[in-house]
Amino acid sequence: MSQQLLKEKQYHIDMKAGDVGRYVILPGDPKRCKLIAKYFDDAVLVADNREYVTYTGFLEGEKVSVTSTGIGGASTSIAVEELHKIGADTFIRVGTCGGIELDVEAGDLVVATGAIRMEGTSKEYAPIEFPAVADFNIVNELSNACIETNQKYHVGVVQCKDAFYGQHQPENKPVSYELLNKWEAWKRLHTKASEMESAALFVVSSYLNTRAGSIFLVVNNQERVKQNLSNNVIEDTDRAIKTAIYALRNLIKKDRENR
Repeated sequence: MSQQLLKEKQYHIDMKAGDVGRYVILPGDPKRCKLIAKYFDDAVLVADNREYVTYTGFLEGEKVSVTSTGIGGASTSIAVEELHKIGADTFIRVGTCGGIELDVEAGDLVVATGAIRMEGTSKEYAPIEFPAVADFNIVNELSNACIETNQKYHVGVVQCKDAFYGQHQPENKPVSYELLNKWEAWKRLHTKASEMESAALFVVSSYLNTRAGSIFLVVNNQERVKQNLSNNVIEDTDRAIKTAIYALRNLIKKDRENR
């Protein structure tokens, strides 16, 4: 990458080298960026373009950023590609998901070890046989953060899709036969939850040789509803944010020790 290109602002995220830290938290919702940035030291808004809002500050003396990705893998891949071009190499997605396994209840946290690639973006980066997997060290830090902050959490594979209503109203879609059958397969494979960004994040990160992980708040669980089990909808992501910040602090400390 030429120095001239690094000085130019990236087309979508509207930032150049020096605007972000190597560590970036990735929520989907632009409105969550300010909520996350309040946990940084000296956070400032550095860009607001399309679905991409970015604040940069410091944790443990290290420059860190939060950039929203919007919904889905396509916009997530753009964010990761452009952030990497200007210096980012470690990504932690903080978002929401819907539980699939019955013990994954609203209000729980889920740490993804890998993602089912039932979306389109990752297929333009890698053959479908290539797995979408999270970075081992980030998975460990997120899991340890859940334990040390006394969270109820689950670790495992999540499902990624492109169509939100393909999950929630599959029976009226022209390809209902495929959606319903595959959903049953995800259940039998003990998939923890469903969301929309991690498959692209993990595969693009593998391509770029960067590190990526994901942690989610479980908003609800449609399978619990089907079984007439309790299912209180919970949308406050603050516990997931705090847990990710806790994990990132520890990751920064360990990275510093290993330099």
